[in-house]
Amino acid sequence: MLTPHTETDVINLVRTAGRSRLTLEIRGQGTKSTLYRASETAETLSTSELKGITAYNPAEMVMTAKSGTPLAEVIAAAAEHRQGLAFEPADWRALLGSAGEPTIGGTFACNLSGPRRFQAGAARDHLLGVRFVNGLGEAIQGGGRVMKNVTGLDLPKIMAGSHGTLGVMTELTFKVLPLPETSVTLALSGLDEALATQAMAHALSLSTEVSGAAHLPASCVGRFIDGGLTRDAATVLRLEGLAFSVRERATRLAQTFAGIAPVTELDHAQSTALWRQIRDVAPFADDGTDRPVWKISTAPAMGHHILSALRMKTGVDGYLDWQGGLLWLRMEAEAEADLVRDLVKQAGGHATLVRANEDVRRSVRTFQPEAPAVAALSDRIRAKFDPIGMFNPGRMNVPV
Repeated sequence: MLTPHTETDVINLVRTAGRSRLTLEIRGQGTKSTLYRASETAETLSTSELKGITAYNPAEMVMTAKSGTPLAEVIAAAAEHRQGLAFEPADWRALLGSAGEPTIGGTFACNLSGPRRFQAGAARDHLLGVRFVNGLGEAIQGGGRVMKNVTGLDLPKIMAGSHGTLGVMTELTFKVLPLPETSVTLALSGLDEALATQAMAHALSLSTEVSGAAHLPASCVGRFIDGGLTRDAATVLRLEGLAFSVRERATRLAQTFAGIAPVTELDHAQSTALWRQIRDVAPFADDGTDRPVWKISTAPAMGHHILSALRMKTGVDGYLDWQGGLLWLRMEAEAEADLVRDLVKQAGGHATLVRANEDVRRSVRTFQPEAPAVAALSDRIRAKFDPIGMFNPGRMNVPV
């Protein structure tokens, strides 16, 4: 494994690999490496020794860190000033059965965004600047250390979610925002997916500022920790902010749904634990198997239709997040890739195969195939950043 300690080391390693026509698999500590097809020929370049917070201005709510900095270190440093990453980056180690520590570079490379995404935006919306080494061994900088940057190509947006296929990120600058003082979650019991989707849409149309909206069917609600939920299906709505504001908004929201379903309130500790499990896909990490798990992003009104259609045709369990726009699925046996992706194509959106065994990985692409015109554009972008196709050959269908 190649473990550069400085950006200069990265430049030298990439140039050497380029001269030798070697391919490189880019990773942090490998916590999400099983997302992709394994490459038998690529050398592994780990950014795990590129670590450390290099700048942090709490007053400006901006932090800069090297790409291999552990995510926990970033979160802890921000928390000292009651700040954090508002996009709630997920921790998939239990789901994927991986070890090590998630890094800030890997978080942005995968554009990991948690339950607050529909309110706070995706990870890429919080990335202000990035330094990376391209496939020619050149150090590139895009963006800056300010909240507003309107000059040139938006390289941070391109690099976020590129899964290491465009370059080796060495340093990132990102927003850290104030942490909410407290939170509560209202759980509506017994609604089916269609009614739950309507309820979530109605809740988000109100002035109560819901920051989390998910539906946990009865089939999987029991896999969450006992934090105040019943065994019935639960439609959960989170409120965050100042204590007096949360209390007033929770009262109004509970009154709104009192005639629709039984309403239970979860306190701050229960709410925090619940949404961490929703974020980390905890219900499907508890069996220790490699049964296929899909992440489907679609329009909020379509998630429950996809889940219902799959239940009619195959063994599946799942739950909805992002007001119904994010569907997590665990298949009982086969990945059923053709069925899943056909349904997603009809509904609109994309399906990512997050967990699968090696045999499935060899035959099923991780990401939803792009339309021909979009795929051609992605190929042109990759050719500019990585002309010889050096980076991450096992991830070549990553959408750019």
